[in-house]
Amino acid sequence: MSSPPTSNLRGIALMVIATCVFSVNDVLMKLATEGLPPYQVLFMRGVLASLILLPVVLLSGNGRQLKHVFDRWVVLRNLFELFAVLCFVVALANMPIADLSALGQISPMLLLLGVAVIYREKIGRSRLLLMVLGFAGALLVAQPGGSGATPYAVLGVLTAIGTAARDIVGRKVGTNIPALVVAYSTLLLVMVGAGIATFGFEQWVMPSPRHLLLLAGSGLFLSLGHIFIFMSYRAAATSAVAPFYYLFSLWAMLSGVFVFGTFPNALAIAGICLIVISGVAVVLLDERRRRLMVLA
Repeated sequence: MSSPPTSNLRGIALMVIATCVFSVNDVLMKLATEGLPPYQVLFMRGVLASLILLPVVLLSGNGRQLKHVFDRWVVLRNLFELFAVLCFVVALANMPIADLSALGQISPMLLLLGVAVIYREKIGRSRLLLMVLGFAGALLVAQPGGSGATPYAVLGVLTAIGTAARDIVGRKVGTNIPALVVAYSTLLLVMVGAGIATFGFEQWVMPSPRHLLLLAGSGLFLSLGHIFIFMSYRAAATSAVAPFYYLFSLWAMLSGVFVFGTFPNALAIAGICLIVISGVAVVLLDERRRRLMVLA
């Protein structure tokens, strides 16, 4: 299921946007968890996001396409997303975010291996090397400490596995199903799952207007992130866009500087350089491949 090289730049651009808006969502979520239980935050974000996105779905003429929320591949994709999100929230509450971020960087390599085995998509040694380079850069940015070796680290690994499985299954979703509908169905399923978790395991806390505003913004950016990341894998070869998943580390570092007042050290700056180099190299590699195909 490889995509033609000419479409890869569009897929890469969509992945860059997806990682950015997902990171904005993470910042708003982190701010919202100050005073609210994690599953309640997930549930309330889902409620607000679904209310925000539903008019968009209807006004865009996709109302009749909502029947596809029950498509088996859409449901399976979203179940993996629910699994990943629930694991992530519990791990985040019990281990350093740097360690959890580092574990999350396993996801792109799992994704590439998955599409290579399931879809027989060729990775190539050059892309695999660039993937490892980007992974090393992400580790330098995250800089996990020894405290990462805790039982909750298993949940961090499961988060990466769930994320990779979500994107592998997402490639099976029919092209007749709009990305907007897939994103909306994801919000609904995660909302239901988080609602069951919060009412089953947490004590409800009355949110403040500030919490509601943060969660509404988080829901909006989450919706955009799901749309862009789904379109990214639909528009281009997985091996071309997966390395740009590491931009999560870059956006996380920038949000730390501008929102939380934490500044990167020399290792983090070196890691950012590695991520940028690997990403640019992937683009140049695809451009060279495209030109060779044209000349042939």
